[in-house]
Amino acid sequence: MAAQTDLSSRRVLVLAADLFEDMELLYPVARLREEGVVVTVAGLDEEPLHGKKGYGPLPVDATVGQVAAGDFDALVIPGGYAPDKLRRSETVLDLVRAFDDAGKPIAFICHAGWVPISAKIIKGRRATSVGAIRDDMVNAGADWVDQATVVDGHLISARTPADLGPWLKALLGALES
Repeated sequence: MAAQTDLSSRRVLVLAADLFEDMELLYPVARLREEGVVVTVAGLDEEPLHGKKGYGPLPVDATVGQVAAGDFDALVIPGGYAPDKLRRSETVLDLVRAFDDAGKPIAFICHAGWVPISAKIIKGRRATSVGAIRDDMVNAGADWVDQATVVDGHLISARTPADLGPWLKALLGALES
């Protein structure tokens, strides 16, 4: 049996806003914490969040203005309607660019592809998303593929909640290296 890597020294930032896709936020947070990862959920403000399918209120640990990429090992961006709110925040986009510049894992799923698009980090990268934003991804210069999970360097993307398992396995693998 292979030795399990201790991830308790790892820190992951999860960006969230109201109407997040419930499972795309709750599952990564629970799964990462299960592995001992320290997870910080950052919102646009200090107000508790509500999922698009009714989960909530979910308290935030910090606001996006209170966190810095240098304090974390990876970034997670859940989908739902939240990415449309997140991508309008220059603070969020600066955070995403800082993670990208540092080569740290950026995991996004479903509609969350809108955030890397708005941060202008997707051009020339291979990625996936929910089919509804395929044109947005392609128009932003992504090499879009229809696969459960796509890893291109430090970008880890997935299509929908059905792909949560392989997406999290890829993120955990990135955190172990």
